[in-house]
Amino acid sequence: MKKHSSLVTMGEQVKYEYFVIKGCLRAYMTDPETGKEFTYQFAVENWWISDREAFLRNLPATITIDCLEPCELLGITLQNRQKLGVEIWKYEHYLNVKANFGYVALQKRLQIMISGNAKQRYEQFINQYPQLLNRVPKQFVASYLGVSRETISRLYRG
Repeated sequence: MKKHSSLVTMGEQVKYEYFVIKGCLRAYMTDPETGKEFTYQFAVENWWISDREAFLRNLPATITIDCLEPCELLGITLQNRQKLGVEIWKYEHYLNVKANFGYVALQKRLQIMISGNAKQRYEQFINQYPQLLNRVPKQFVASYLGVSRETISRLYRG
């Protein structure tokens, strides 16, 4: 996929879950009233990305996923994912481990969003995802952390 291309578009069906071989992607929601974007997730090499609810429940996507860099991806359909899980127990175990780590990361993010200030959110982000700092524009990091672009610039300098 080329840089700036959309992998998933809000309102469309999601036929695949994607494994990132190369590149960086951003998943985000757009407020229909204001047009403001809220970054939901980033994905880089060896990470999975999709609108999981839309993928698993055959619903229209509620997020958009864009390529921030040129990307090489592997896509798997739900049917093939389920088939692999039945035929290869190690694959099912791998998915379970990845899901648990993803859940822990989401829990940590929610906790810091609820109780942390901007500096704490930023510090957790750079400690948890140092590989993203120089690959993701500051405006998207700000959106992910729920702070302004100016706040990120101030923290980045500090």
